[in-house]
Amino acid sequence: MSTENEGTAVPPAPSAPPVPVESPAASPQPAAPQGGAPTPPLPPPGTPPHAPDTPDAQNPPATPTPSAPSAPGVQASAAPGADPHGPTAPAAGPGGSPVDGSWPPPPPHTPAYAGGGAGAGDGATGGPGGGSGGSGWGSTYQQPAPKPQGRRGGLVAAVLVAALVAGGLGGGIGYTLAKKDDTTSTTVSASDTGAAQVKRDPNSIAGVAAKALPSTVTIEAESTNGQGGTGTGFVFDTQGHIVTNNHVVADAVDGGKLTATFPDGKKYDAEIIGHAQGYDVAVIKLKNAPSNLKPLALGDSDKVAVGDETIAIGAPFGLSNTVTTGIISAKNRPVASSDGSGDSKASYMSALQTDASINPGNSGGPLLDARGAVIGINSAIQSSSSGGLGGSGQSGSIGLGFAIPINQAQYVAKQLIKTGKPVYAKIGASVSLEDSTSGAKITDQGAAGSAAVEEGGPAAKAGLKPGDVITRLDDRVIDSGPTLIGEIWTHKPGDQVKITYKRDGKEHTTEVTLGSRIGDN
Repeated sequence: MSTENEGTAVPPAPSAPPVPVESPAASPQPAAPQGGAPTPPLPPPGTPPHAPDTPDAQNPPATPTPSAPSAPGVQASAAPGADPHGPTAPAAGPGGSPVDGSWPPPPPHTPAYAGGGAGAGDGATGGPGGGSGGSGWGSTYQQPAPKPQGRRGGLVAAVLVAALVAGGLGGGIGYTLAKKDDTTSTTVSASDTGAAQVKRDPNSIAGVAAKALPSTVTIEAESTNGQGGTGTGFVFDTQGHIVTNNHVVADAVDGGKLTATFPDGKKYDAEIIGHAQGYDVAVIKLKNAPSNLKPLALGDSDKVAVGDETIAIGAPFGLSNTVTTGIISAKNRPVASSDGSGDSKASYMSALQTDASINPGNSGGPLLDARGAVIGINSAIQSSSSGGLGGSGQSGSIGLGFAIPINQAQYVAKQLIKTGKPVYAKIGASVSLEDSTSGAKITDQGAAGSAAVEEGGPAAKAGLKPGDVITRLDDRVIDSGPTLIGEIWTHKPGDQVKITYKRDGKEHTTEVTLGSRIGDN
């Protein structure tokens, strides 16, 4: 599982569309006389006889010059949907000739691709490098040398006359057919009132997004040495508190810089109120927060069902205010995630799984239900490049995104606002973090040489011992240590849970009243 907190800008697509290439007009051929048709007039006296269809042996007609080659295209990380070949220069056609007789005429001016195709950075990690030097998209068009004229003027004139005759005939027929068919047309035209007049259902995706976007922010965190990343957050209350992921703001924890930008472009400096590395939740507060903040409504993640519609908002690869949709693919998915760095500690969650497109930069953004209520915080993705959980590769979405349930995140956020420190539920026993399918095994020894079962702690009071393998917590199947931790952290200190465990091949159950731990250390 790889978490994400960086963005990469995508350079814009070329703005000028390709110019169509005109086909050379065909030389007209005289029609054979039909019965009753008038005889063509004789040439004036003194004109030498010449068969119209017989080429002059001494001065054959010049061959029309082939169309000019396309201008070379340069791509610099072209945006999706952009023409991979770039625009083409207009081809020269035989429909006309400059006054001096040179051929072909100069092409119309083509706007140059700004910066020669260079990509733009996003200010966080820097976008991919741009284009190469030299001639780029829209570079200067080089005319081929003019060819000998010969009898070109006469040929062009003949072609023009034929084109005018054919154009007049075709235009007349086309107008007659269009006029005749006008009364039987079944096409329907849209109203001319404009897109601004379109009324959308407030419960549609567009309606929900329009209402939620003004309450989301793009967060930029920068450390004292200039390193940083981009993530997302959403308005939690009217006092200016913003909820996001811990890994989004981690770079700014020790004296770094933190900013939050709203979709309307207004940017605010912010400070960290509290962060919980284990939960991967953080709360920041806007400095000089505006008085018109609108917090997003919070839903009930316990009532979410598989198949429910989801809407994710974030800044994938630095593309702020991006909206994607999907469904809830699974619930209570055990996830242990980290940013992949060597000194990173894992976060544990019993996550909501969604196939809404989530990418690096979506972290901390809201996962909404169909009504627009927040049901989770987008936090992690399955990385295809890593081949498993905990990878650091910056892969794109493969339809496996994970969000912290909002019921848990809300509890953590309120604790951070109140005390600045997270509070974790615990059973007072160390468990193995190795991959397993049989359960969470209580280790023989705790961290740093401490006891595996805390003396006088919840597990000890319930009779648990080193070597016991916990297989269930209430009605949740426990297949590993990380799964057990994630499930315990969905509860609050003081909650009573039923634990099923195996000892010496026999199954037992016991009641455990969860204790508490303050802080991440």
